Amino acid sequence: MQSVEIYTAPFCGFCVAAKRLLKKKGVKISETDVMMHPSKRQEMMARAHGGQSVPQIFIGDLHVGGCDELYALDRAGKLDALLEG
Repeated sequence: MQSVEIYTAPFCGFCVAAKRLLKKKGVKISETDVMMHPSKRQEMMARAHGGQSVPQIFIGDLHVGGCDELYALDRAGKLDALLEG
């Protein structure tokens, strides 16, 4: 299974939804709260090619995008294959 990293913020409904889907898939998530660790926001933006909103999701080295993109991958039947590597 690929590693999954997600940058989040408190009270973010999209973050909660993305984590819920990943947990439903049995994925162990490495989560970074950019509000608790402001220096990580710059890291997130660099990795996400300028993406400033949360969540920003990475499966392995692949930047997936946010919650909408994650769910779109799942609806298209592509998320499981990405998670498996």
